[in-house]
Amino acid sequence: MNSNGRYQIIRILLLSLLICFMGKHTIYAAKEAPKEQDLFAASAVLMDGESGRILYDKNGMAPLPNASTTKILTCILVLEECDLSEQAFVSAYASQMPKVKLYVKTGEQYAVKDLLYSLMLESHNDSAVVLAEHMGKKWVADLKDRPAEEFTTEESQMALKAFAERMNQKAEEIGCKDSYFITPNGLDATETVVMPDNSSNIQEHHTTARDLALIMSYCILKSPECDMFLKITGTRSYSFYANQRSFSCSNHNTFLDMMEGALSGKTGFTGKAGYCYVGALKKEGRIYVVALLACGWPNNRSYKWSDTRKLMEYGLQNYRREEITSEEILIPEQALPELPVRHGQGEKIDQTITIKGALPDRAPDKSVGVLLGTEEKIAAKVLLPQELEAPVEKGQLLGEICYMLGDEVYYRERIVAPQEILRVDLSWCFRQIFRVFCGGKP
Repeated sequence: MNSNGRYQIIRILLLSLLICFMGKHTIYAAKEAPKEQDLFAASAVLMDGESGRILYDKNGMAPLPNASTTKILTCILVLEECDLSEQAFVSAYASQMPKVKLYVKTGEQYAVKDLLYSLMLESHNDSAVVLAEHMGKKWVADLKDRPAEEFTTEESQMALKAFAERMNQKAEEIGCKDSYFITPNGLDATETVVMPDNSSNIQEHHTTARDLALIMSYCILKSPECDMFLKITGTRSYSFYANQRSFSCSNHNTFLDMMEGALSGKTGFTGKAGYCYVGALKKEGRIYVVALLACGWPNNRSYKWSDTRKLMEYGLQNYRREEITSEEILIPEQALPELPVRHGQGEKIDQTITIKGALPDRAPDKSVGVLLGTEEKIAAKVLLPQELEAPVEKGQLLGEICYMLGDEVYYRERIVAPQEILRVDLSWCFRQIFRVFCGGKP
């Protein structure tokens, strides 16, 4: 055997040993961000789930239809505002929804909990409408005391419109900038909106990859019902019995078994939206969210999984979590400057009155982080006036400390007055004059 042959054998053996050593663990090395042409999705975002920072953006602010990824918002709204044991009635309108569906029948009733599993695991369109009508009718005076099985088509649409209004309100509260929801299941829809000046505008059911990722971040981290959301969306299969029928739901989120640390996700497809996906992953204290819109059409069902893996691996390889609330980054309270207070009462007439701010929001167990690239660092900026004018109330907001990356603020601390400072008045002046004439005694 020549030397080249021996070299190849040794190389193969070394590679085999390395693979055995690695086992199921992945060794990540820094890599460049995927080029836009390397992703199938027309719009894609990789987001730091904790801070909302965008780590990768391909047309992330483009408004596009988003199909059944809509259901994550429907799910979290129901979780936050309904008891899971409540019974929801089926209207004729709900029973007529197109596939994919649970095949509910008019007059049947289902536990909200069972419908949520149907909604998120199998993406059933009729379950979404049953849930939305059940909630929406509570906000319509003429419908709230009636079972949905009695609704006409127009009444069902009234309840769904009320639910959609709450969806849009919630999206705005979360921080979405360009989303408009019409249906609870994400089916393509348009409606005419009358503007304040009486002009009309045709709106399409849509969101952006950035907004969709933000909604998912809210669902898994910030909602008071995030634990239940994660439990439902992380369940592989679920069975229930209702209306003398047995039902079985299987989770179609392939990502759950595709990468270690996968938390949650929701697929979607319509003819207009194409394949869509939003998913979340947690590893080594870092939380990543990927949102993809218009990620291929049949027969390209697998494109969304390819794009998701590329973006998640890019995030894992290139970003670390920086603890903003660590002692190394936080500005010490004692380092805050003394602020002069004009016309403030002191012990003497010629005394310069100053005040040093306090940081009431600081707690030793508080943890706030942001994902940073290799060379990135958080900078702190103290925002305070040059001076204050008396009176100053105890607890009065004086300014803030902003912890920033570039121009983006990722954490704020309030600076407040730790004590009261009264303004100079006649009573104080008379006391000072009396003090002078009494040789410094009060």
